[in-house]
Amino acid sequence: MMGWYGNGMGSFGWFGMGVFWLILLGLIVWAVVRLLPGSGGGGTSTRKAKQVDEHEIVTGRNSVLEALRAKIPASTLYIATRIEMDDRVKEILTLANQRNIPILEVMRPELDRLAGRDSVHQGLALKVPAYEYAHPMELLELTISRGHKPLFVALDGITDPRNLGAIIRSTAAFGGHGVIVPQRRSVGVTASAWKTSAGAAARTPVAMAPNLTQTLKALKEQGVLVIGLDGGGDVELPELGLGYAERPIVVVVGSEGKGLSRLVTETCDAIVSIPIQAATESLNAGIAAGVTLYEISRLRAAAKAAKLAK
Repeated sequence: MMGWYGNGMGSFGWFGMGVFWLILLGLIVWAVVRLLPGSGGGGTSTRKAKQVDEHEIVTGRNSVLEALRAKIPASTLYIATRIEMDDRVKEILTLANQRNIPILEVMRPELDRLAGRDSVHQGLALKVPAYEYAHPMELLELTISRGHKPLFVALDGITDPRNLGAIIRSTAAFGGHGVIVPQRRSVGVTASAWKTSAGAAARTPVAMAPNLTQTLKALKEQGVLVIGLDGGGDVELPELGLGYAERPIVVVVGSEGKGLSRLVTETCDAIVSIPIQAATESLNAGIAAGVTLYEISRLRAAAKAAKLAK
């Protein structure tokens, strides 16, 4: 007798097969939905990107003034109520009015919020677009086209924006032509870097290298001497001599803790150390770059003076 509990082809068998296919179809639909972009699921899906304000807030009287002098695009100037007026503030207001930049007078707590935690804004802030980086090879071509002997600083693993700001400032002070930062695992030109550079970021270009090692190799192919800074270098800075200084140069600075990476070290033409007292363990990246740039600048000036004396 073929009843309800038959051989799988009875009423229960057909019902069970129907439920199985419905469940299977449901699982397939669920998996497809999970894989769709923005669904929050696994696989190759990605979460919807948050909207970000692609602007930086430049703070401090010197930085704001230099940015306005360099005619960097700016959308808003924020000024604290009852700010103490000096010549810099007067010039800032004059330049902002000449360029029709909106000027907003705000309370200091609002300016503190805009400037960010621990930022010393001195009662002024300027809203500018996110920094536009140059390409290292274009920066080299531009420098040569202007008749200059290239002098760059490249950063390897430096993540502190204050170090970047200090290096930009030293580069500008000692006749350098630009700074190169890697695209990954490196600091960028942030508001903090702007502030530390004391406005030098407005006139000293910063280039971004997709791959620092490959960029250094490409610079070497164009005749640029690559010098790495390291405490255990085989050449001391005072021993460089005119033979080094008169060539196009890129000085590579590593992080204070880790120093230069292995691949970058292997790419350098020379590893240079700065002689310091034994009691001092090391110099931070900003100071080391500044000392080296000064020495190269001094050697180049001496070489120029010697040629003029002939």
